[in-house]
Amino acid sequence: MSFLPASGRTPTFAPDASDFGRSTDRKHARWALTIAVVSFVTLIGAAGFRSVPGVLMDPLHMEFGWSHGTISAAVSVNLVLFGLTSPFAAALMDRFGIRRVVAAALTLVALGSGLTVFMTASWQLILLWGVVVGLGTGSMSMAFVATITSRWYVARRGLVSGVLTAANATGQLIFLPLIARLTADHGWRLAALVVAGAAVLTVPLVILLLRDHPHDVGVVAYGASPADPGLPRLNAPTGVARRALSTLRDGARTGTFWLLAGSFAICGATTVGLVGTHFVPAAHDHGMPSTTAAGLLAVVGIFDIVGTICSGWLTDRYDPRLLLLGYYGLRGLGLLTLPALLGPDVQPSMWVFILFYGLDWVATVPPTVAITRERFGDRGPIVFGWVFASHQVGAAIAAFGAGAIRDATGSYTIAWYAAGGLSILGAALAVSIRRPRPAHLLTPGQAVPSPN
Repeated sequence: MSFLPASGRTPTFAPDASDFGRSTDRKHARWALTIAVVSFVTLIGAAGFRSVPGVLMDPLHMEFGWSHGTISAAVSVNLVLFGLTSPFAAALMDRFGIRRVVAAALTLVALGSGLTVFMTASWQLILLWGVVVGLGTGSMSMAFVATITSRWYVARRGLVSGVLTAANATGQLIFLPLIARLTADHGWRLAALVVAGAAVLTVPLVILLLRDHPHDVGVVAYGASPADPGLPRLNAPTGVARRALSTLRDGARTGTFWLLAGSFAICGATTVGLVGTHFVPAAHDHGMPSTTAAGLLAVVGIFDIVGTICSGWLTDRYDPRLLLLGYYGLRGLGLLTLPALLGPDVQPSMWVFILFYGLDWVATVPPTVAITRERFGDRGPIVFGWVFASHQVGAAIAAFGAGAIRDATGSYTIAWYAAGGLSILGAALAVSIRRPRPAHLLTPGQAVPSPN
């Protein structure tokens, strides 16, 4: 089947900036802002527990005697489910609405985080930290961002994608220093309860202010005209699992899907899987205090906000394939230099790496969302859910693999070099995605080609 937008228009890689301002009515602008703010806060809450693993790895190891590999296995389960839940969550949002799915997901995060204070065995860590929290956060992953931007925005989709993606970094910025300090002063249990409380407090905000579609409040997508309101409201008649799996089947028949999935798997491996999970213990291996290393990751979060928003702005204007080429290539060079920068003190060269890596952290998301939406139409959010699943599979492999490398060799050096090489491969995969043929080059009567 074709994934082209229902309108039959040829997708382009640069949304028309003149669309901005079509919806000048105050009601349209107010709802567009409200949805963006509520989604941003929701993603901050979801990011809170995902920022915890690197900080709690050493305390759990010291209290329970669990190896780094065992704790990394729980992180890997969390990351895999975080990704694999994403396309099904996007289908659930089509079937039952965004608000219900997100409220239920936040409740799962709160339960999983809160119940960890009672665990006594490693299987409980895997069940709560891995399965329960993985399912909850997976329902509020980047597929949620793709769904919101596809339904609520025509103008500035790339910019809004960047802002919402930056919420993950904001959550890291808020929670990571707090979790590190609470863990150092009061133990890891209080830190887990704080994260659970943040998720609980976000639920009423979602229920009261989040809406499933612009039509629910009598408006059209921001930047759209009444004659061109954006993606239609979907009332998926098929089962959620069937819709998600059929979208995967059709998407997997295209080369674009596999190039996106492969590059995004490398993105996950080189960010949340490796650096997000193992940077703190790796720095500690070199004599750096854990609180200092956690503070550096928080600084990554600061620059991540700037980098992701700027990436969204650039995605509205430039070929996203070329943006991905630059992001992955520069990331690879940074990772190859990291082993030489780690030490007991934070040198100026480490600050340069932190600044650079922060700007690049999830800058890949807006251009990847844009390519998916433009190539796969109204099923783009679900396709992106599967692409994001590959991101988390890559993250899970890196999280477990780096922990195993640390147990076997006593060092993370091999993991850093391997991640640098993978990033350069990701650049090659991204730039290999072929652009759709512009409509003015098609001969009369010639069909617009499906993605390949």
